[in-house]
Amino acid sequence: MNRLKVPTESAPATSPGAEQVMFSLLGAAHALEDRLERALGQVGLSMSKLGVLTQLVEAREPLPLSELAARLSCVRSNMTQLVDRLEADGLVRRIDDASDRRSVLASVTRLGEERQAEGARQLAKVREGFTAALPPADRAALARALAALTP
Repeated sequence: MNRLKVPTESAPATSPGAEQVMFSLLGAAHALEDRLERALGQVGLSMSKLGVLTQLVEAREPLPLSELAARLSCVRSNMTQLVDRLEADGLVRRIDDASDRRSVLASVTRLGEERQAEGARQLAKVREGFTAALPPADRAALARALAALTP
């Protein structure tokens, strides 16, 4: 990751250039994503798997794969592959939709509920580290800057 140089007494303080800030932001995002994925990997999950499990746990009922895809902003074919992997891990099971024979529902298993709770705890640990690294004023400034960059 690119680091900002600290001005010394002999060198005048300068504002970092836009390119430097842009690449620092990308580096920070990748580092944070890596931390999240490593933490979730300890409990056999990824961000994608945790997202599906969380949707199912919060829904408290089986959901159609198309609805899961819509909730997580991904295409149906990706959701099918993700549910395949979750089913192979014993975290989700497919059930027929009694109201629509063409539709398949995903239902979280007991193991899936347990793994989702473990994943949420890992996510909280990473969040606590993030919070500790940035004082509240810096988090507020970062939130404003990020909001300015996103439509």
